[in-house]
Amino acid sequence: MGFLGRQLVTAALTANAIRPIPGFRAGIPAFFAGWLTGELAPHLLGLTVADAAAHATAARRDWRGLALAGASSAGLAFLIQQSRRAVDDAEDALVEALGVDYVEQLDAKPTPADLATPWRSLANPFAFRRAARRAGVEVHRDIPFAPYGRRGLLDIYTSEVTPAAGAPVLLQVHGGAWTIGTKDQQGLPLMQHLAAKGWVCVAVNYRLAPRDPWPAQIVDVKAAIAWIKDNIAAYGGDPGYVAITGGSAGGHLAALAAVTPNAPEFQPGFESADTSVQAAVPYYGVYDLAGASGLRTAELMRDRFLAPFVFRRSPAADREVFEQASPLLRVTADAPDFFVVHGSRDTLVDPAQARAFVEALRTTSKRTVAYAELPGAQHAFDIFPSIRSQHLVRATDRFLHWHWQRYRAERGHFA
Repeated sequence: MGFLGRQLVTAALTANAIRPIPGFRAGIPAFFAGWLTGELAPHLLGLTVADAAAHATAARRDWRGLALAGASSAGLAFLIQQSRRAVDDAEDALVEALGVDYVEQLDAKPTPADLATPWRSLANPFAFRRAARRAGVEVHRDIPFAPYGRRGLLDIYTSEVTPAAGAPVLLQVHGGAWTIGTKDQQGLPLMQHLAAKGWVCVAVNYRLAPRDPWPAQIVDVKAAIAWIKDNIAAYGGDPGYVAITGGSAGGHLAALAAVTPNAPEFQPGFESADTSVQAAVPYYGVYDLAGASGLRTAELMRDRFLAPFVFRRSPAADREVFEQASPLLRVTADAPDFFVVHGSRDTLVDPAQARAFVEALRTTSKRTVAYAELPGAQHAFDIFPSIRSQHLVRATDRFLHWHWQRYRAERGHFA
């Protein structure tokens, strides 16, 4: 591909990242193009500048390509600056929900380095597994929690600083449209970060649709919570404190598990087990599977994807099943504390779903609800370390440590 062709592709990718192609059918290609472009904008900017500089020294210059390179560079610089503002967006959300003095309740206040953009670690965003090993993070792999072969396995992340007992526990639920994905593909930057600070992090598989239609997925997440309550003490975790997180379908499952503690319809054969969690941090989750919000995007997802592939049921004939699966409709006064995170440019899950869910929580729940809607962020922005995802990892760390400290204080435990 020649210089002009490369710059045409780069300009199209940049434009889509800034303003994604609209429409339900365009959502998936717009996501893939915009997600990688937005989160790898510094790298793409460097390549674009280098390509343009090399071409500018050629005997025959293509001024059209150079003009496109200039426009793309400006657009990519805008995306980088937008990503860097995630630190303020997340911090503003926490201050609004927790109070201006919430950092006083942390073990240590965030330093300027904690709030700065970690440029060095972003040079190779796919080398974070090696960084975790250097931090002493250990993964106990493929521990059975349910009798479903590899779909009934979980991993546990600990580190050399994990205490022998009483560490807070985080359960990570992977996404993948309820149909694909595994426990070792998502949430890794957050789990490695928290494990290095002494948390016990658990990543879980679950049965996938359409082979195992709904509600197999939430049943397995509930079974994992029950397993954690019974077994996590052997790994240093506190079975009385379990927070839950996940992205996309994992965000849906995390939110639903949080608002339906001990729900018998999701606990067949283990109805008496405790499946409550103390806090939830869903990222870009699906909250309205029934189309109850009236959002056209939610109705299209329900009719064209959820009904035929995940539920294998008709929303007209079995509406109650879809309503039971919707966190938006399951909020009660006893819902735990939430930190909801969504991207304003998400083309797979309408951010209006997150807004509706947050409104329901704030209207009904007695607990704290923080909401960060990140300008310019696409779906799945946290899969690998990027400017935006690193800021959100640290913001999630602050929220969870604030919550953990409150939990301990309420029970008379102090650092």
